[in-house]
Amino acid sequence: MTLLKFVDNASGKSIGAFSWYATHGTSMSRDNKLISGDNKGAAARFFEDWFTSIESNSSRSVPTPSNISKLIKKVRSIKATGGKPCDSSTSRSFKARKSDGSQFVGAFCQSNVGDVSPNVLGAFCTDSGKPCDLNHSSCHGDVTLCKGRGPGYPDDILSTKIIGERQFNKAVDLFMSATKELTGKVDYRHVYQNFSEMEVELSGKTKVRTCPAALGPGFAAGTTDGPGMFGFQQGDTEINELWKKVRDLLKEPSQLQVECQKPKAVLLSSGEMFEPYAWTPEILPIQILRLGKLIILSVPGELTTMAGRRLREAVKETLVSNGGGEFDDETHVVIAGLTNTYSQYVATFEEYEQQRYEAASTLYGPHTLSAYIQEFNHLALAMAKGRSALQPADWSPPDLSLKVLRLLADPFPDSLPGGKKFGDIKQDVSEPKGGSFKKGDRPSATFWSANARNDLLTEGTFAVVEMLQGQRWIPVYDDDDFCLYFKWKLDNSSLYTSLATIEWEVPEEASSGVYRLRHFGSSKKAQHSPIEYFTGASSAFTVS
Repeated sequence: MTLLKFVDNASGKSIGAFSWYATHGTSMSRDNKLISGDNKGAAARFFEDWFTSIESNSSRSVPTPSNISKLIKKVRSIKATGGKPCDSSTSRSFKARKSDGSQFVGAFCQSNVGDVSPNVLGAFCTDSGKPCDLNHSSCHGDVTLCKGRGPGYPDDILSTKIIGERQFNKAVDLFMSATKELTGKVDYRHVYQNFSEMEVELSGKTKVRTCPAALGPGFAAGTTDGPGMFGFQQGDTEINELWKKVRDLLKEPSQLQVECQKPKAVLLSSGEMFEPYAWTPEILPIQILRLGKLIILSVPGELTTMAGRRLREAVKETLVSNGGGEFDDETHVVIAGLTNTYSQYVATFEEYEQQRYEAASTLYGPHTLSAYIQEFNHLALAMAKGRSALQPADWSPPDLSLKVLRLLADPFPDSLPGGKKFGDIKQDVSEPKGGSFKKGDRPSATFWSANARNDLLTEGTFAVVEMLQGQRWIPVYDDDDFCLYFKWKLDNSSLYTSLATIEWEVPEEASSGVYRLRHFGSSKKAQHSPIEYFTGASSAFTVS
């Protein structure tokens, strides 16, 4: 992991930290139906909360009331509020963390993540529990049975927390021990390059070309983080006649494409498909950023571990050899993966020969990595020599903003059963045995709601846990917290009636006291009517 710490020069206060570490955001499996920032989002949340707590020398907890039995009696008189109107910005004021511009930013950036899985226990067959076939990541020839296991298996959320915590803990170590101040130039080079049919010069002056984009059968096989289907396996270099006919209905690859992509068999010749517009990008942005002796390579794809290593080493060698002493062994190169656009994976030439998932998803043929190394070396040389990067004429990405197909329909108008208001309680929090919830319990409430896509409440929240402090209800957790779950669904009785359930897994650090659950949402009476906002809260309950 590489961490860059940001310090305000005037005050000397830390204002943020960016870290780069390669691991896929696939701790949450495809069975998860909740929106999540996965392990990177978890790490960022843990880091920012940790920094806030040490800066304020406090935690989010409050003094514990001494008499829980009195509180239990008190909460029985605090009923659900019923649905009430509010405005579009109300939910923002109920965030547990205020967005006032002063918040510390902890960013966990992606790197050469291509073949790095967070499911570190390995891949196992779901029918037998035995390890999958190593060469094809399948079980008895079936990839759908081969699935990776995270450290919290079988709990995806626990796995996400653990992998997030591991990144968070390492980031804290680096943050607290960071002493090397970056000095020197701030610089960049950026160009667009056409990676389809690019001439590439290899060592020994041999010249080769990249190919129009294509995906192979190993792509359709998926990975142990997300298995594919239809009988494909990783490592396949042939396609049966049935799938060739299906492929050819979309686009039969040219013979030039077939030869260029070998040993990949062309399952989808996306680089030769242009209706209603190009299926994959040809013109890609590549970029080098310089902060003193920290060099950041912005790559529009997912490089494998070894591909990333080769790219970093090549760029560093070019900088050191041509920089006239500005760059040396202390120059540190990191890869920022999946940046500026997305063009699938980048495998090494040797990995490409094996045609596993990453290689089958390497769009521009066996020399894709060599093309990246060549073009990044051109940028590095320009930076080292203080020259401008040469931008090929007329090479800029097409503007597709007026052509992009929108297949997701607008939400239907919202409706309610007679006598109900948006934000009313359908199922209130149930009082537990003993009258008080314990750490690890899950109080929940279900509200009459509306389609959450009416307004995504950006910078706001759909769900809040409020705590009674004195005479005021104070937000203490919102839907940015791992312990709070917001679940939306349509009511079984109607296609237009929505239900929203809020579940709170009471965390260990939660203080004893009086709480309630609050929901925010937005509704539309008709397709083109204005959006109306609402809120509602459950009855109160105690935590001890």
